[in-house]
Amino acid sequence: MEITRVKLEIYAPESCVDSIRDALNELGACHIGNYDCCTSVSRVAGTWRPLPGADPFDGEVGVLSRGEECKIEVVCPAELAVRAVEAVKRLHPYEEPVVHVLPLWDM
Repeated sequence: MEITRVKLEIYAPESCVDSIRDALNELGACHIGNYDCCTSVSRVAGTWRPLPGADPFDGEVGVLSRGEECKIEVVCPAELAVRAVEAVKRLHPYEEPVVHVLPLWDM
């Protein structure tokens, strides 16, 4: 089995979803067959506690925070994965963006 595509899972504030999608689409991610801008977005609840030295987008150092964010799922050609993650990090407001890169088997 060959891995030619990956799935990106990106956790971000809802206000960033469109700009992240648009940047990834311009790279050639978010394309499935004859379609582009293909994403799935779901709301999720998260928790985080900024540690000393952190500069949080939301929350206070030392305090456990809870909030809603969006999980953006995108299919991306494997050869574009590094550039896609770099693009997300440039646009993302979090100090430590969460981006999962999962291999997809071509069967």
